[in-house]
Amino acid sequence: MTSTDGVLGTYKVGATYLLQVLGLQGLADNSTAVTVTALVLLGVTTVIARRGVQIAASVQYALLGLQLIALFGFGFAAFARHGAAAPSLAWLNPFAFGGVGPFAESVLLCLFIYWGWDALITVNEETRDADRVPGQAVLVSTFVLLGTYLFTAFAAISFAGTGSTGLGLGNADNATDILATLAPPVLGSALGTVVKLAVCVSAISALLTCLVSSPRGSLSMAAHGALPTAFTRIHPRHRTPAFGTVFFGGVAAALLVLLELVSARFLGDAILSIGLLIACYYGTTALACVWHFRKRLRESPRELLLKGVLPLLGGLMMLAAFARSAHDMIAPDYGSTSFHGIGGVFLLGIGSIVLGVPVMLVVRARFRRFFRDGRTAVAELTVTDPSETED
Repeated sequence: MTSTDGVLGTYKVGATYLLQVLGLQGLADNSTAVTVTALVLLGVTTVIARRGVQIAASVQYALLGLQLIALFGFGFAAFARHGAAAPSLAWLNPFAFGGVGPFAESVLLCLFIYWGWDALITVNEETRDADRVPGQAVLVSTFVLLGTYLFTAFAAISFAGTGSTGLGLGNADNATDILATLAPPVLGSALGTVVKLAVCVSAISALLTCLVSSPRGSLSMAAHGALPTAFTRIHPRHRTPAFGTVFFGGVAAALLVLLELVSARFLGDAILSIGLLIACYYGTTALACVWHFRKRLRESPRELLLKGVLPLLGGLMMLAAFARSAHDMIAPDYGSTSFHGIGGVFLLGIGSIVLGVPVMLVVRARFRRFFRDGRTAVAELTVTDPSETED
């Protein structure tokens, strides 16, 4: 559910901003118009992802370039404004959150921001110099992401401050759309639109990443016998996981329509629950890393640090943030919905994890050989009908 929830939330953001950039504010405020626009964007990005990593990478370069130009332009302009405060290292103090709860929320927010950038590893087999380039790309992209967010956040705080009125970042009216609020007074209405466009393409590029990485993850699992063989189907010309790409795009589209029909507030809470699921996913993956490499931890201090200590600390931090956030999400006023006094965000997040237990048991029973023997032999990939050379 994590991947599809992320797709839904980001496409809604991208669709809303796109309509605003086009000057269609009336449609941007209409949930049906936003949903239809989101479905169009989803269809376009699914087609791009299905056609291959190279074209997806080219699109990503263009989108990333626009984002960086807009965000750094906004940042420099904000710092240059009269009355802007001088940056302070105190703004990075992790103990100034006012308690464990806000700190845990911040960790989940960081996870939500980072989630998807590790997709570079999932395309390593389609990358030049696969033993070196993907790992370096992950590190470089992480530092680029960190630097961009820190620079933009410092600029926003410097210009607007953290007050609870006016343009202050503590104003609840600004909380859901900080950049759209600050861009016009910082850059003017015309250039402020460029920042909105940057947010739009950022959402689209993030979801293009999901549609590239998720099918390759399922392809690997299916090739090793942990998922149905349908996910091993490869497009004959583009050499991409065609079935998996269309499957994820289709599921995301169906869930978007379903949740929108149920309630827009329900969809909002589903998006809020993503951080909880990502924390659980990253935490358990980190602990699984320690367990998998447990016999190699004594080989050298480097092995111990990189495959033992750091994953263990990271996993414990993720699970601690998960536990604390889950505790806070139980409150009925957390999010927009509640059921019998329990917050809807908690029910959606924990409910998804609980639902995964019987699903896992079914999959374990269906693909018994993989789970019993830990089979690593890769199944033969399936290329669809060779006559299918056109999209």
